[in-house]
Amino acid sequence: MTKCLRSVCIVSHVVEGDFLRGIIAVSARRALEKEKINSFEKLSGYSEKEIMELKGFGKNTMQKLKIYMKENDIYFKSN
Repeated sequence: MTKCLRSVCIVSHVVEGDFLRGIIAVSARRALEKEKINSFEKLSGYSEKEIMELKGFGKNTMQKLKIYMKENDIYFKSN
Protein backbone atom coordinates (compact mmCIF):
# COMPACT_ATOMS: atom_id res chain seq x y z
CA MET A 1 0.00 0.00 0.00
CA THR A 2 2.75 2.47 0.86
CA LYS A 3 4.48 1.86 -2.45
CA CYS A 4 1.26 2.67 -4.28
CA LEU A 5 0.72 5.89 -2.34
CA ARG A 6 4.30 6.94 -2.92
CA SER A 7 4.01 6.55 -6.68
CA VAL A 8 0.78 8.57 -6.71
CA CYS A 9 2.46 11.32 -4.70
CA ILE A 10 5.44 11.49 -7.03
CA VAL A 11 3.28 11.67 -10.12
CA SER A 12 1.01 14.36 -8.69
CA HIS A 13 3.88 16.67 -7.68
CA VAL A 14 5.78 16.87 -10.95
CA VAL A 15 6.64 20.50 -11.68
CA GLU A 16 4.57 21.57 -14.67
CA GLY A 17 5.71 25.01 -15.73
CA ASP A 18 8.97 26.76 -16.49
CA PHE A 19 8.64 29.33 -13.70
CA LEU A 20 12.13 29.73 -12.14
CA ARG A 21 13.50 26.69 -13.98
CA GLY A 22 17.28 26.74 -13.75
CA ILE A 23 17.19 29.34 -10.98
CA ILE A 24 16.09 27.34 -7.93
CA ALA A 25 15.91 23.65 -7.06
CA VAL A 26 13.01 21.48 -8.18
CA SER A 27 11.88 20.93 -4.57
CA ALA A 28 11.50 24.69 -4.08
CA ARG A 29 9.71 25.04 -7.42
CA ARG A 30 7.34 22.27 -6.35
CA ALA A 31 6.62 24.11 -3.10
CA LEU A 32 5.76 27.28 -5.02
CA GLU A 33 3.58 25.39 -7.46
CA LYS A 34 1.74 23.71 -4.60
CA GLU A 35 0.85 27.19 -3.30
CA LYS A 36 -0.19 28.25 -6.84
CA ILE A 37 2.72 30.71 -7.07
CA ASN A 38 3.59 30.56 -10.75
CA SER A 39 4.51 34.14 -11.60
CA PHE A 40 6.58 36.99 -10.22
CA GLU A 41 3.39 38.96 -9.66
CA LYS A 42 2.12 36.28 -7.27
CA LEU A 43 5.55 35.76 -5.69
CA SER A 44 5.92 39.46 -4.91
CA GLY A 45 2.68 39.25 -2.92
CA TYR A 46 4.46 37.13 -0.31
CA SER A 47 7.06 38.11 2.25
CA GLU A 48 10.47 36.46 2.36
CA LYS A 49 9.51 34.92 5.71
CA GLU A 50 6.35 33.34 4.24
CA ILE A 51 8.31 31.78 1.38
CA MET A 52 11.01 30.50 3.74
CA GLU A 53 8.31 28.60 5.66
CA LEU A 54 7.56 26.46 2.60
CA LYS A 55 9.06 22.99 2.58
CA GLY A 56 11.88 22.90 0.05
CA PHE A 57 13.20 26.39 0.77
CA GLY A 58 16.45 26.97 2.61
CA LYS A 59 19.05 29.71 2.86
CA ASN A 60 20.83 28.82 -0.39
CA THR A 61 17.63 28.64 -2.41
CA MET A 62 16.39 31.92 -0.97
CA GLN A 63 19.72 33.61 -1.72
CA LYS A 64 19.58 32.47 -5.36
CA LEU A 65 15.97 33.60 -5.65
CA LYS A 66 16.66 37.03 -4.12
CA ILE A 67 19.61 37.63 -6.46
CA TYR A 68 17.50 36.69 -9.48
CA MET A 69 14.60 38.84 -8.30
CA LYS A 70 16.86 41.85 -7.65
CA GLU A 71 18.39 41.54 -11.14
CA ASN A 72 14.84 41.70 -12.53
CA ASP A 73 13.69 44.53 -10.21
CA ILE A 74 11.19 42.29 -8.35
CA TYR A 75 10.87 42.31 -4.56
CA PHE A 76 9.03 40.50 -1.79
CA LYS A 77 6.34 42.37 0.10
CA SER A 78 7.43 44.00 3.36
CA ASN A 79 6.87 42.04 6.58
